Amino acid sequence: LARGAKDALEDLISNGGMPSMVDSSGFKIGENIVTTPGSVVNRTDVLELIQYRPTTSSVRQVPILIVPPQINKYYFMDLTPERSMVRYAVANGVQVFMISWKNPGPQQRDWDLDRYVTEVIGAMDVVAEITRVERVNLHGTCAGGLTAAATLGHLKEIGDERVASATFLVTGFDLSRPSLVRTVTGEDVLAAAIRRSQRKGVLKGKELAKVFDWLSPDDLVWNYWVNKYLMGNDPAAFDILAWNNDYTNMPAGLHHDYLTIWTDNALMGSDLLTVAGTPIDLARITTDVYVMGASTDHIIPWQSCYNGARRFGGDTTFVRSNSGHIQAQVNPPGNPKASYSIANELPEEPDKWLEGSERVAGTWWDHWLDWLGSRSGRKVRPRSRLGSATHPPLVDAPGTYVLEPAP
Repeated sequence: LARGAKDALEDLISNGGMPSMVDSSGFKIGENIVTTPGSVVNRTDVLELIQYRPTTSSVRQVPILIVPPQINKYYFMDLTPERSMVRYAVANGVQVFMISWKNPGPQQRDWDLDRYVTEVIGAMDVVAEITRVERVNLHGTCAGGLTAAATLGHLKEIGDERVASATFLVTGFDLSRPSLVRTVTGEDVLAAAIRRSQRKGVLKGKELAKVFDWLSPDDLVWNYWVNKYLMGNDPAAFDILAWNNDYTNMPAGLHHDYLTIWTDNALMGSDLLTVAGTPIDLARITTDVYVMGASTDHIIPWQSCYNGARRFGGDTTFVRSNSGHIQAQVNPPGNPKASYSIANELPEEPDKWLEGSERVAGTWWDHWLDWLGSRSGRKVRPRSRLGSATHPPLVDAPGTYVLEPAP
């Protein structure tokens, strides 16, 4: 009880009264997490572009550009070496490029969806120049998936066919679906949230994390409250929770645009969203698409991902991984509990799809790599050096932006 009372006082002072979940002291970025070798090959005010060093004798010709969410740092995809999706993709001959977003402060309040889409397209230009190919595979996860979808829709409208394929992980396309988030956020709440971020210039990452914690209070609040304050136990050292505790802000402009997409359910209609001067309609996108939803996701229900998959106008593959929002993505081989479901058809009702799907033991990572490989061109010898004469390496991965605390 004495230890618990001390911890409660410390959390009241330093953590807004929320019980701290993790002992992050043992995790050092670039030392024992976020260690996949590579270099920053381009830097703008908004992003750093990381190219990872190939480790195989041959690589697929068409590279992949990963667009992470702006509400977290990218490195949940590159945690410890044995749990790194980036490292696993590189080890399987994929040329991987990663965007690392700058952690914005109030001075970046005007960065909106248009700005982020423009930055993604600029990153694709750099990837194409370095790899000397005209096409790129696009990969977006969570909120980064919304940015990637907007980018893909914009490129379609201007007749730019550079995207060879697109992958979307736990991306909330159909935001009309019942969810915990929908339950606690009516129009008045969303309008108040927009006013608050406009006034401050950013949506503070720590505030957003608190909202997500209260969406699953038994697991993310009371579990730690009891364990720390009543039992007097120290929090565990866990890489995902350490990453989750590394907060990032969202600029007011992007926050406004994302909440507008939310309230209008704009990605499920025709021309409800305009990006960089062009209307967006997923149904007009004919690029091959891979969509993954998570079976117990408390933030984005898998049905929201599924309905979005059906909205695309091209050849679409949908898989449902077991586990939740982050654990479904951090899903390396060797986990005996890992599984995913797959089906050839995409009927109108998600439950019909689930009834007709096949459950496969193991991680969806391997299924996705096979899918990606067939859309990534022939195998070629990797270049001996990262970057190019135009875009030489600036610093080693993981770069500098990922180290910046939230302003």
